[in-house]
Amino acid sequence: SSYLQTSPRNINRSLSIRSNKNSDSVTSPTSSGRHRFIPSLRGSNPELSRRLAKLVKSENHVITAYENAGKEQQTIARQLSEWGEQTGDDAVSEVADKLGVLLAEMADQEDFYAQGLEESRTVLKQIRNTESSVQPSRDHKAKIQDEIQKLKYKEPASPKIVQLEQELVRAEAQSLVAEAQLTNITRQKLRQAYDLHLKALLERSAKQTLLATQARRVLALLDDTPIVPGETRPPFGQEHELRQILSDAEEELRGWQPGWEEL
Repeated sequence: SSYLQTSPRNINRSLSIRSNKNSDSVTSPTSSGRHRFIPSLRGSNPELSRRLAKLVKSENHVITAYENAGKEQQTIARQLSEWGEQTGDDAVSEVADKLGVLLAEMADQEDFYAQGLEESRTVLKQIRNTESSVQPSRDHKAKIQDEIQKLKYKEPASPKIVQLEQELVRAEAQSLVAEAQLTNITRQKLRQAYDLHLKALLERSAKQTLLATQARRVLALLDDTPIVPGETRPPFGQEHELRQILSDAEEELRGWQPGWEEL
């Protein structure tokens, strides 16, 4: 499924992030559970595809880093909520908890972004695979040319030269088809891959901005006016406002639409 079709989790499904205290870690409900296995331990790639193969491998490391960052941020969100609860300050407890809910949603966006990068990476693999398929035809043509040159030098009257030249004509025809396919695939898939990459980045940026803006609304409800010793703070009575902020954030995420033009 496309990264751009993923929908936000229901923020109001859990108005608190403290529902999993007995767990040592928080598992994102949107976690894809994907594992990328290395298809081969062989380090050699055809010369033509070697650089792109290296790029595809490096991109895999980046994707893993974003997935891990999302998991760590989920843990931090829970820790913030639990710390707020043990302060004994009702206002701090409520604000820290709802702030944790929004931070956890921001963490989910990292996983969504990683999915977008994986889609882009998958498209880049198509260029790499095409490059790999073209390399043998290049090698075959070069080998025939080399054999012809050697024979012309050592045995200029050899009848095998004519045979090799005919074989070279066929090899060049096959190579022309392969090279045309390569340039077509390269342009098409490069454009498609990085369009996916940049769309994922734009969506992540927009949704993180949306969530951060709502999180600042949460912070604004925390009165930090200093008190003097012996003074008692009034009870925190803005639980409804906090729930409304979460509801607003969920509604904005669900209603978000991309604002870019298709290439």
